[in-house]
Amino acid sequence: MALNIVLIEPEIPNNTGNIGRLALATGSTLHLVKPFGFEISDSRLKRAGLDYWQHLDIHIYESSKQFFEIHRDKSFALFSSHGEKMHWDIDFEEELFLVFGKESVGLSSSLLDNFQDQIYKIPMYSQHIRSLNLANAVSIIIYEGLRQLKS
Repeated sequence: MALNIVLIEPEIPNNTGNIGRLALATGSTLHLVKPFGFEISDSRLKRAGLDYWQHLDIHIYESSKQFFEIHRDKSFALFSSHGEKMHWDIDFEEELFLVFGKESVGLSSSLLDNFQDQIYKIPMYSQHIRSLNLANAVSIIIYEGLRQLKS
């Protein structure tokens, strides 16, 4: 049951390290799209991923354009706090690409415009919060996907 976690321009090494650990634990593949807000050799990334990093199925892309050209025939679900549809409405399938934006601003408006029918959100029930931590959001989505695929 492989799912694909895609981080577009991740900025915080600890988040990326934790997401890498989650990817390994769930049998998911991690796709990282440059530019990064850190060096891939950053000790904080490795520390958050512990000693699991070398076992991770990871792919690195030079740009969003390169990533989407390579995977143009795949299925995608993109995540934004501005989405209309809830994450539990996704029809999870093997090899689905789950696309998350950078911590500070999320996904670009041009990317959201190109995938309007594939944008989902995780509900938040307080008006005092703008977004969830990226690693937490990825965890919610991956485990919902695994739950649905096992049903």
